[in-house]
Amino acid sequence: MPVARPESSDSRVIAHIDMDCFYVQVEQRKQPTLRGHPTAVVQYNSWKGGGLIAVGYEARKYGVKRSMRGDEAKKVCPDIQLVQVPVARGKADLTVYRDAGSEVVSILSRKGRCERASIDEVYLDLTEVAETMLAENPPGRLETISEEALKSHVLGLQLDGSSNQDSVKKWFYMSDADRRDKLLACGALIVAELRLEVLKETEYTCSAGIAHNKMLAKLASGMNKPAQQTVVPLSSVSTLLESLPIKKMKQLGGKLGNSLQADLCVDTVGDLLQFSEDKLQERYGINTGTWLWNIARGICGEEVEGRLLPKSHGSGKTFPGRQALKTISSVQKWIYELCEELSERLVRDLEQNKRIAHTLTLHASAHKLNDSESLKKFPSKSCPLRYGIAKIQEDAVNLFHAGLREYIGIHHAKMKQHNEWAITGLSVSASKIVAIPSGTHSITKYFGNKNQTSSSTLESNDIHTQDAAYLSSSGIGSSVELHLSEPNIANYGDEASDNHDMPCFNPDEDETEVCKDSVFTTKFAEQDPTLFGMKEQSNGIPEEISLSCSGSDNVLGSKVTQSKMDFLGPGLKSEKQKRKFEKEKGTSSILKYFASGNSCSFPEPHHVKTSQASGASSSGMSVQENQQQPMTGTTLNKCNLGQDDLRRDTWRSYKSDEIDPSVLKELPPEIQAEVRASFQTQKRANIVKRRSSIDHYFSPTTNS
Repeated sequence: MPVARPESSDSRVIAHIDMDCFYVQVEQRKQPTLRGHPTAVVQYNSWKGGGLIAVGYEARKYGVKRSMRGDEAKKVCPDIQLVQVPVARGKADLTVYRDAGSEVVSILSRKGRCERASIDEVYLDLTEVAETMLAENPPGRLETISEEALKSHVLGLQLDGSSNQDSVKKWFYMSDADRRDKLLACGALIVAELRLEVLKETEYTCSAGIAHNKMLAKLASGMNKPAQQTVVPLSSVSTLLESLPIKKMKQLGGKLGNSLQADLCVDTVGDLLQFSEDKLQERYGINTGTWLWNIARGICGEEVEGRLLPKSHGSGKTFPGRQALKTISSVQKWIYELCEELSERLVRDLEQNKRIAHTLTLHASAHKLNDSESLKKFPSKSCPLRYGIAKIQEDAVNLFHAGLREYIGIHHAKMKQHNEWAITGLSVSASKIVAIPSGTHSITKYFGNKNQTSSSTLESNDIHTQDAAYLSSSGIGSSVELHLSEPNIANYGDEASDNHDMPCFNPDEDETEVCKDSVFTTKFAEQDPTLFGMKEQSNGIPEEISLSCSGSDNVLGSKVTQSKMDFLGPGLKSEKQKRKFEKEKGTSSILKYFASGNSCSFPEPHHVKTSQASGASSSGMSVQENQQQPMTGTTLNKCNLGQDDLRRDTWRSYKSDEIDPSVLKELPPEIQAEVRASFQTQKRANIVKRRSSIDHYFSPTTNS
């Protein structure tokens, strides 16, 4: 539904860049011999020569149109060169065209705010750049204006017997022109320069429209093609829209446009001027009515979003006529193919752009066989997206079954046979794509490692996880895991909340921070407690607990404290496992204080748990050997300075239930006495605290 937005200013400078027959240009750059010859890109389906996807301008001169198939195009233009679109997984693969579009975007984004609208379309907000040019070096002061800029088409410009270039030159140099027109002139100069840069660096041509809003800029970009640009001054807006067919306007090519034609006899945008805003609101609602009233006057407040990357990823295929899918197995086969492509694009986006998607949606078009009343509306379904090919495939199939049950129910029919319905189109998409929050790092960053041999391995693994620490390997390919619970299938719509917060790791905090997540809950831990476990090294010292997915070796290590064990729910561990965990944790906490007897280093505070147990014996000496090494002379004096006080403070930072009694008995008697004394001090302090009254919270009155 169109959204009515007030226009912030009529002095904005917006450009719409549209690549000229882009697919053909990409193929011509790959095969330079095609340049200058009639060329078209066709589908992979060879039936009747394949359907035409894109038609070059050389072929259009002969009457070749996109609605034709290859055989028909050859009859119209015998010399036409038909290039088949790349194929992967039994469908068109547009990767080469997407990558080519990214090349263009990288150039256009050098000036102003850039929004990538599609593979071959870009919006630019050049307002700030144009204002800077107007203030520092306005067109009226330029000695020369580029030839490309002089080729511009300025709507409403009076030629007065002069050539178009002479008239355009006068328009650029007009000193008494409206400031808004001067800004547009600056924008036209900037766009002409950008288009030349695109041609020089990529060999692609493009056309452009320059106006005061996105709607007018898009309309203008297609008026003079190829390799040209059109400017829409404010004074020419009414003339442009007056005779513009209503179906040519964006968002009016479907039901809304049909309703305007049938109910209000509106054939052009100018015809809307006869209706008041109240009349349009009464007929189409407040929002749509206001939007129609605005577009009739060339008003559009839509902002150019600063987005160089697509808002969503999708993969789809149509099955027309006899190709329609009529069995569950055939539908599942194609869902698997589409999901495989989608997963590859998601992983690529994650690796290159550090972005993750939150929502998986399945769309389908279908019809009931032998049912003339079928509305052919298959409900779209969505659920939280889980990374990994197998998980995406599983969820997409579940979404299809949910949609099919609803679709069959809508038509009050029972699915007795496989061929009572037919699928004519399938697509899967990933949306709600956001950048990984800054400050999210691999948890391995927070654990020191004295073993130089293994440090390089950790650093290598950290490259892939430092910006997505909450993602872990799914065990299939190189995919990653995001949501770990079963998907919650829901109808797709704007009302779906974007509330997918993620477990993240904050380097400024002492412990792992677990953010709210509607999917990552205790239910997951209860369903599969085997995903959390302790591993032991050869020296008997336990490693950190790892949060992993089944069968995966590339996991995200995470030190699990008792508070996190509580968070994961009572179903995570049996009582025996809990006692084992507490015992092992107590062992680790004691032993690490005797890692190096001659280093004069003291234990770190309890709140910085770096778990250097493995490093305690990295030098090849056991704990007992390190204890027995004598320290004499000045070294001993320096190391003993304040050592007793530090050690006592360290014992006080531990609770009595965190120390394994069996380990405590192995310590020297004086150390055992010291530890027990510190625990008795804690107990006395707790007793005093419990006996405190409300007076404790008020400071004593100062005698004045």
